[in-house]
Amino acid sequence: MRGLILAVITTNKDRIAGGVPIFIESTTEKMQQTAFTLEKILDAMVHEVSDDTLIIVRHK
Repeated sequence: MRGLILAVITTNKDRIAGGVPIFIESTTEKMQQTAFTLEKILDAMVHEVSDDTLIIVRHK
C-alpha cells in the first residue's frame, strides 16, 4: 500500500518543515478539528505522528 501525504497539522511549528501544506493550530482541539475537516474534504485519513502533529494521507 502506498500513501501520499497531503497536509500536516501541528501545534508545534518549530518541529515542522516540508513541501506540503502545513496548518499550525493553537490548541490540540483545534488541531483535531482541522484534521477532521481536511480528512473529509480530501477523502483521506488522519494519522497521529506525535501528540502535537497529525498528517493527512491518501492511501492508494
